[in-house]
Amino acid sequence: MAGTSAKTVHDIFQNMEYGPSSTSTATAQSWLEKHSRILGFFIDGKFSSPADRQTQDVTDSKAAVVCSTVCAKDEDVASAASSAAGGFKTWSELSCYQRAKVLLKLASVLQRHSQCVSELCELSQSSVSPAVLIRLAQYYASWAQLRDTLMPEWIPQGVVAVVVSDDCSIYFLLLKVLPALAMGNAVIVVPGKTTALPALLLAQLFMEAGIPAGVLNVVTGSEASLGAKVAQNPQVNYLTYSGRQQTGEALAKAVAGWGVPMSFSLSLSSVCPFIIFDSADLDSAVDGVIELAFKKKRDFQWVLCVQESVLDIVVARLKLRMNGMKCVPLATEADRNLIDAAVQEAQQQGATLIQSCPPGTGALYPPTVLCGLAPSCESVMSPPPGPVLPLISFRSSAEGVTLGNHSPHGQAASIWTEDLTLALESAKSLCVGSVWVNCHSVMDPALPLCGRRESGNCTDGGREGLYQFLRLSHSPSLPHSSPSPINYADFGSAASKFMIPEGFDPSSVPRFYSQFVGGQLRKADSGCSKSVLAPGGAVLAQCPDGGRKDVRNAVEAAIKVQPGWMKKSPVARSQSLYSLADGLDKRRRDLAVSIQTQTGISLEEAEKEVQLSISGLSDWAARCDKEQGGTPFLPQSGYPLSSPEALGVVGVILPNSKPLLSLVSLLGAAIAMGNAVVMVPSEKYPLPALEFIQVLQASDIPGGLVSIITGGRDQLTQALANHSVIQSIWYWGSKEGCQFLQYSCVSPLKRLWLHCEEEEEEREAGQNWTSSNPSLQEELWRKAVVWKSIWIPTA
Repeated sequence: MAGTSAKTVHDIFQNMEYGPSSTSTATAQSWLEKHSRILGFFIDGKFSSPADRQTQDVTDSKAAVVCSTVCAKDEDVASAASSAAGGFKTWSELSCYQRAKVLLKLASVLQRHSQCVSELCELSQSSVSPAVLIRLAQYYASWAQLRDTLMPEWIPQGVVAVVVSDDCSIYFLLLKVLPALAMGNAVIVVPGKTTALPALLLAQLFMEAGIPAGVLNVVTGSEASLGAKVAQNPQVNYLTYSGRQQTGEALAKAVAGWGVPMSFSLSLSSVCPFIIFDSADLDSAVDGVIELAFKKKRDFQWVLCVQESVLDIVVARLKLRMNGMKCVPLATEADRNLIDAAVQEAQQQGATLIQSCPPGTGALYPPTVLCGLAPSCESVMSPPPGPVLPLISFRSSAEGVTLGNHSPHGQAASIWTEDLTLALESAKSLCVGSVWVNCHSVMDPALPLCGRRESGNCTDGGREGLYQFLRLSHSPSLPHSSPSPINYADFGSAASKFMIPEGFDPSSVPRFYSQFVGGQLRKADSGCSKSVLAPGGAVLAQCPDGGRKDVRNAVEAAIKVQPGWMKKSPVARSQSLYSLADGLDKRRRDLAVSIQTQTGISLEEAEKEVQLSISGLSDWAARCDKEQGGTPFLPQSGYPLSSPEALGVVGVILPNSKPLLSLVSLLGAAIAMGNAVVMVPSEKYPLPALEFIQVLQASDIPGGLVSIITGGRDQLTQALANHSVIQSIWYWGSKEGCQFLQYSCVSPLKRLWLHCEEEEEEREAGQNWTSSNPSLQEELWRKAVVWKSIWIPTA
């Protein structure tokens, strides 16, 4: 046709330019025009856009301004929190069937508006298939229906703040929002730039599905500072975050001390291994590398690990596949400077480049592989943004797994081999939350996503991901209050509050105790000791005043023995716990007397506590080989596995109440699941724990698996928090201690279970250690494990 500008098929194949989107943007554009391209907040079931607010632009992939969003102020946050509190009351009073019905209707509403949702996600650079969102809604609708049937002792947290970073995808946002709603919570969403538009549209679609006003609120602005303001509101009960580590750290430090439990999923900062063994289908593996590593937007950072025997073949096929590939747009022009610096540094360290074409200028960069890097290279430990893939080699399969665990992160791994035994052994040995065999990036809400180490401290997806939005009906919560003025650098350095009385005569002390570190009785590394006092003030004994070096020694011993203990069969661990319970039974009289002497309770009550301790240990021995994972049902063709694994080394600061029973309950849960523990007895009542050391010595528990260190609670809390190997801390203590742990345990990241014992004692709402309720053991078990999901594709 004369005057046409249409290109021929030959022209299109010659230049391989991106064509226009397969769908029109009319639907999304009309929705934006309806809001005059200035989108306000979604509060109490309707949009509001105050006139005196600052705005920030939302841009598309070509840096063109799509619309603007309004930045919230303090009064907007207060309004959203008040609306959410009212919405929670209405939503939680509905039956499980009624909540499930709303989420099921949401699935049909998403189907009806799928074109608008898809287009809006594409415009805001947060592309996701509407089918994925529909699957999320349907999956969590079924859990909303089953909550009271399968979790009768658990109740919703209340008002949940969901915060995501700027480049987090809408999938990871809804992986937080939908389970929170399904469990009966109200939600305040603080989206990032790329998720602001889809989040506001989805809030409107929720209302169309019939959710009560106020149950879902969306406020926009700077995700870190705004998220902190939302979490600091006294009506907010829980904070969960998904995104980059830097933003998460800033958020945690701003919210520390406000009495809000926090969880973090730091997948966007995670470095994940892509391991190719010599038994792999190399063509399929290289195809997987190409489609995974050189996308404009990736959920994780990847490092390619190739076995040396097939390294030359893989490199040759990468060169062939990458030849002529187009440059990939970068998220920002600043990313270009980071890439150039990383590539230059890698070349100086001896790396060679594989590039699809010479790099030009501006915010475009060709797909690049950095070959010949050492594992310690900065580009391997922290790969640059954009289409740059570090490649390292390994000799044996064991070395490949070691390289896979070299990163401080532990989000996911992709392993390629046709040897099923090697695949399963490698998957079990990798310290990551998700392992994909001969595939990558398989996401489904039924598969748990559980970050390890610096990748997160919570589980998203599956039944396991629901419990972060629930709490036991009889479990105490952290008190809401303003943070205390704490010098975090000096926390724990103050002198002990239990001082030696004036005129003290050492010869009058009945006994000098030692602490238990690495399977041996030791004095404190500092050489100091402190008095153990009776309720009337009399000196009962002297115990070591442990510190940082004692914690270091205990952890060094723990990491030597814990991997072997974890690999023991559950039956073998069970027998060890039975022997520990038997040893406790043989010394029941001595332990009862120590409890009576230390706490002042009657001997009858002390003997009852010992008996409960024996029963508790026997319960954990029996549960060792009963707790297991399963095979979730997924719509994709494949074989999924989900299993609980040990955390590693756990630090436990014990409560004052029930000093022996609480110790045994927490110890049993931790070591039954394969963990090692460093325990700090009650500073006020350490005597029962010190007597229990003799039971440990007489048992067949490996030396170093359990350490008991006495001393100042704050000083030892500080030492545990700053140790990078400790993966989790269970804390009973002061409000200031809870605040310090929330502030400090985001780098290095730890899983926290916090109890403000002083407030609990005042409210008489502390942990009921004598309760026979099975939900208490279930809570302890869930705190002692992390989850691993494995996906094996089938034909």
